Amino acid sequence: MKKRWVLKKQGDNATVENLALSLNIDRQLANLLVQRGVSTFEEAKSFFRPSLSDLHDPFLMKDMNLAVDRIKSAIDKEEKILVYGDYDVDGTTAVALVYTFLRSIYPNIDFYIPDRYAEGYGISYKGIDFSIENNFSLIIVLDCGIKAVEKISYAKENGVDFIICDHHRPSDKIPDACAVLDPKRPDCNYPFKELSGCGVGFKLIQAYSLKYNISADKLNSYLDLVVVSIAADIVPIIGENRILAYYGLKLINKKPRPGFEAIFQYSGIKRIAGAKGPFQFNREISISDLVFLVGPRINAAGRIENAKNSVELLITTDFAKALELADQINDLNIERKSLDLNATQAALEFIQSEPSLKNSKSTVVFNKDWHKGVIGIVASRLTDYYYRPTIVLTQSNGLVTGSARSIKDFDVYDAIDSCSELLEHFGGHKYAAGLSLKPENLQTFKDRFEEYVKEHTTESMFVPEIEIDANIILKEINTKFFRILKQLAPFGPGNMPPVFQTDRVIDTGNSRVVGKNHLKLEVVHPDISGFPYSAIAFQQGYHFDKIVSGKPFSICYHIEENEWNAKRYLQLNIKDIIFPEDL
Repeated sequence: MKKRWVLKKQGDNATVENLALSLNIDRQLANLLVQRGVSTFEEAKSFFRPSLSDLHDPFLMKDMNLAVDRIKSAIDKEEKILVYGDYDVDGTTAVALVYTFLRSIYPNIDFYIPDRYAEGYGISYKGIDFSIENNFSLIIVLDCGIKAVEKISYAKENGVDFIICDHHRPSDKIPDACAVLDPKRPDCNYPFKELSGCGVGFKLIQAYSLKYNISADKLNSYLDLVVVSIAADIVPIIGENRILAYYGLKLINKKPRPGFEAIFQYSGIKRIAGAKGPFQFNREISISDLVFLVGPRINAAGRIENAKNSVELLITTDFAKALELADQINDLNIERKSLDLNATQAALEFIQSEPSLKNSKSTVVFNKDWHKGVIGIVASRLTDYYYRPTIVLTQSNGLVTGSARSIKDFDVYDAIDSCSELLEHFGGHKYAAGLSLKPENLQTFKDRFEEYVKEHTTESMFVPEIEIDANIILKEINTKFFRILKQLAPFGPGNMPPVFQTDRVIDTGNSRVVGKNHLKLEVVHPDISGFPYSAIAFQQGYHFDKIVSGKPFSICYHIEENEWNAKRYLQLNIKDIIFPEDL
């Protein structure tokens, strides 16, 4: 698929020069910082060395005083408390965090994860009835609940109070809970709006800790759960999230909880046996590892069976038990892979066979036999393949239910909201959402959604965009450059790994196709002195004939460190290749 390269706005020359001088760094590196909103020495210091003291006062969040007081009242009166959360990574990490924290100070507590198939997303009547029958008078709900107006009223009528901790966009009406914590509430003045659901849970226990003098060390021991939620829920790693992610990664690398260490065992990441000094893995854990290695496994339990096992894995202090649970979850993840690949293939074949769908501006596909637990993954795969707003639907409990994914600059939540009268419920974000509707409304919904996409997109939006941070020459890349570049991490939305463009490079004659259509390259500037650079271009073997012909070409890439035969060297991870005649 053809991509368009877009060079980001470059920093003001004077600002970049001053920052480069004050930090004694390369001008290109200073430009990267300015692009990320860092323009002074002090701002750079905060960026490179985030401080937990810069976290916002949790009591700035609307209803936080009410939430803390209600928890304290429940503890004082010896009420039963239920911690309730969504079945995805954000929800299960949030439940593990709040449940473990409260259990350490109060024993009369339990947790509840709804069944994806029997109860569906969010707060369920079954969950409320469970609370009523078992005398739970306070439910703390995490990563969902902001739209559960009727269900909160039902609970209240039956003597059950709710504290909602959510981060999704609310409807016009806020549920009548005893406290509703959501920085996206229009009437909430909390300075940072992009917390994960687990992040909102962390702010709740931070507030409780501040009010009742619980140590910062205890509070910060939960940051590993927060960073996993930040990574898996793909929230921006800026502002407060950058601080939380920075210290959460440190904790995972130095003192991982048994559940995380057990998951890493299945990914070839293990502690170094007999290492002197503190705990050490055989390589450093990154945000990318949490996204691709940890997140899918934690999610697998809720996708295939019930996410209760994921919470058990996250809260156990027994490594043997963690290994047992991780083994079960890894098996579920293998099953999940098979289900989502089969559904993806079936969806692609269906789209190819339907000319009207093949040529539309959106993808909306339905199959009653697709596994509900994988339709979100399938939606992501189809979005990558066709690059247009996508909804994948299946049937569950008499309703058509599905997941939506979007493309850059298109708000799929607003698109679904425009069809709200056809839906039973929906919720989510700009780029990902969930929905359910009655079968008889499906065709009308498809037509309405397609019309909305047509009216709110331009042709250029359907061409995937690669944002280029800077155009550089190869000899600017050296070990010092890379060492400072690494300090821009943790990377993620809002602070993505820098992408560089280099023009008029040629092959040295050592390039080859390896593996499954990957290009292993060695490139140089023909007109600039310097040594060759190793590069890898995944799934781009189709460029091989042009590259070995000796023609100059442009590359855009990340810079990474590769290890081979116990030696480390810099490598260019090429995202795209363009030849002059293709422009």
